[in-house]
Amino acid sequence: MTKFLLSIHVLAAIVAIGPVTVASSMFPSAVRRAVGEHGTERDVAVLRTLHRICRVYAGVGVVVPVFGFATASSLGVLGDTWLTVSIVLTAMAAGVLGLLVLPRQQRILAAIPHPGPDERAPSRLAMHTGLFNLLWAAVTVLMIVRPGSTTGA
Repeated sequence: MTKFLLSIHVLAAIVAIGPVTVASSMFPSAVRRAVGEHGTERDVAVLRTLHRICRVYAGVGVVVPVFGFATASSLGVLGDTWLTVSIVLTAMAAGVLGLLVLPRQQRILAAIPHPGPDERAPSRLAMHTGLFNLLWAAVTVLMIVRPGSTTGA
């Protein structure tokens, strides 16, 4: 059962978190193209699609920690420090995505027909997206390396 849970956890991370990291990373440069001198309606449609990918897969991504907890429980590592740090980093990544990245994407999309005074919004969004991606990279490393783990890795 542990191998099944771990497999679902890893597959969910790849399928759910991967698209969010890619789409959110593409969004700031797509904004610059869409609001640039040669921006087209297609560029705006790309932005809407990238935002939708981020929103939908962020929702799907909830299964990652659910199966993560189930896997950790079956492995008996719920109290391990590496897992606690991973949980905190995962919560931080979810917070950055839900409180900073997705709302800023939404505000930028709402302002596209009438560009607002905040020309630095794509740069700030890129910074928050980079933080989100960095947090997920740290979680991934912790899941692979598992410092102090006694599970044989």
